[in-house]
Amino acid sequence: MKKTRFYLVKLPVISITIFLFCFVFGCNSKPVNSSLLDEILKDSKEPIIKKVLSALNSHEVQILFTRIHRDSLGLPRFESHAFQENAKQYFYPASTVKLPVAILALQKIRKLQSQGFPITADTPFTVLFSENLIVKTDSTHPKNKLTIAHLIKKIFLVSDNAAYNYLFDFIGRDDANNAIHNIGITNFNLSHKFSDADNKNSTPRFIFFNQNGDTIYNQAPITSNQKIKNTNLSGVLKGKGYVKDGTLIEEPIDFSEKNYASIIALHQILERIIFPKVFSKKEQFTIEPEDYFFLRYWMSRTPNEVAIPFYDRETFFDSYGKFFIYGDKKGAMTNTTRIYNKVGLAYGTATDVAYVKDRNGIEFFLTATILTNKNEIFNDNTYEYDQLGIPFLAALGRELYQFEKNKNSVK
Repeated sequence: MKKTRFYLVKLPVISITIFLFCFVFGCNSKPVNSSLLDEILKDSKEPIIKKVLSALNSHEVQILFTRIHRDSLGLPRFESHAFQENAKQYFYPASTVKLPVAILALQKIRKLQSQGFPITADTPFTVLFSENLIVKTDSTHPKNKLTIAHLIKKIFLVSDNAAYNYLFDFIGRDDANNAIHNIGITNFNLSHKFSDADNKNSTPRFIFFNQNGDTIYNQAPITSNQKIKNTNLSGVLKGKGYVKDGTLIEEPIDFSEKNYASIIALHQILERIIFPKVFSKKEQFTIEPEDYFFLRYWMSRTPNEVAIPFYDRETFFDSYGKFFIYGDKKGAMTNTTRIYNKVGLAYGTATDVAYVKDRNGIEFFLTATILTNKNEIFNDNTYEYDQLGIPFLAALGRELYQFEKNKNSVK
């Protein structure tokens, strides 16, 4: 395995200075529907961008781009620009919702510790679905154990659905939604697990053990009472048909009870992980510095950079989970640029929420989504991900990276 350099995100340490700076200059700036992204996209020489722009209505494109300016002390100021960003226009967020679930799992571990439970993210556990169905091992773990930390690694490396489902149940759906809303992030609701998982309103039992095999935390099933319904949003009915159990249903597919996350909500969640101190205490996640480091490290890894868990390099190539800049190129990623992100890909929709940073001082946040479903039939696995969706996001990432590079060169 080739040696890869890892560039840490240096965070400001003087909280009072940051607070005053942000109070005056607005670190936590709101997106501006300015002409900047319009101009960048219009001037692009990338054929795939021109193709998408010529059919915007069918692709439901939304983009949020945040430039980062630093002063002489290294303190950041955010300057955000949007293109067709609309929190009330629904798109299916797919696996991007695994990002907040990974964060909230660590937050729950910290809460349990504060209550006196001797538990960590590396504490092994079993899941009791019923008296006759118990899951207690993970073949990808070096010791064949289920742990919160290892599940989070798998979420960022290969977007593992089973890992998400375990964390979803460990947190509890209602508690997950409340935790996100309580730190000031709206336009977000989790409602379900993935890959045909049992989506009942009650979770299984979780039992955590110490090294001696003694139970140190026994979590009874959690019942969810929230009724998620995206009826206040546009675009929850999509297409002209969908496939169910092998049969074509000739009517729009209904996303009103599916997971919902606007691009601004996803953007704000990632901003809180990369630059937590630019937010007030009540707007931050309740996790520790080592949790931030852990999250940043694993969300910036690629499958071919790690030996455990090991994934087939042909199937899970370097840019498997990195759509921006490199998504349409295999083997092209370098160790000079780090992308801290989470992608989503389902129902024809490709989405990426990312913080891009290179060792030459270029850094920015970018969140974007695009729908590619030419035949307007959903759940038929006939989408234009490789031909249009991912290449568009890759080209978009390259355009904005070059824009920042050009700006830096004239400073």
